[in-house]
Amino acid sequence: MDNSLVMVAIILVINIVYVSFFTIRMILTLKGQRYLAAFLSTIEVVIYVLGLGLVLNNLNEIQNLIAYAVGYGLGVIIGMKIEEKLALGYIMVNVITAEWDKDLPKLLRDNGYGVTDWEAHGREGSRMALQILTPRKFELKLYETITNFDPKAFIISYEPKTIHGGFWVKSIKRGKLFAKK
Repeated sequence: MDNSLVMVAIILVINIVYVSFFTIRMILTLKGQRYLAAFLSTIEVVIYVLGLGLVLNNLNEIQNLIAYAVGYGLGVIIGMKIEEKLALGYIMVNVITAEWDKDLPKLLRDNGYGVTDWEAHGREGSRMALQILTPRKFELKLYETITNFDPKAFIISYEPKTIHGGFWVKSIKRGKLFAKK
């Protein structure tokens, strides 16, 4: 029985680590980090073969299969949490606000965000529209700053596939782009 619990724990941990690596590798691949993704995949496949081998060599023990499945599910969750902490890449945030009297674009620029603003017209009249580019690691702080200014602001965000031109490209290449915390 003691040996059985050790085997279940090993299979569970191996699969959590494997799937976490798999999730991160997929995200790196989608973000164009091919060499890091390739390196991670070599480690990932060794872990995968070890875990699957343990399960296949002990297929008559149902708890091993259950540990493998539970480890897979937990690995997905942990991999996603790791990716959230890494916050790779950039986001583009579009904001529409009725708060013209406040200088939200200046505040955001002073905090290091790339902001383009213009007058927009909606169903309820004139609005200020902003387009903000920022590293993902500053995403939540940006939302907090905007909603503190205007709790009713309309906010949409997405990940840009390509960034070209503007002060952002020069700042990123020089490593000088950052938002104040």
